[in-house]
Amino acid sequence: MKVWIEQEYCTGDGLCADLCPEVFEMDDDGLAHVREEAHPAVEGEQGMFEVSSDFESSVLDAQAQCAGECIYVKL
Repeated sequence: MKVWIEQEYCTGDGLCADLCPEVFEMDDDGLAHVREEAHPAVEGEQGMFEVSSDFESSVLDAQAQCAGECIYVKL
């Protein structure tokens, strides 16, 4: 699964980081980000990261509950 966050739509409520802290974190800018140190970047796709299938369910849950509808996934 590949995941990315469209920063301009992030509301900063942090629900994604609460639901899936293995993948998402809140940064100093007050916005959610993919935990880059834990997930490899997709070559040629800026801001997109490869996420293990172990986290697929929680990532999809975070996406569904995102207030800003800014979490995108590609299966």
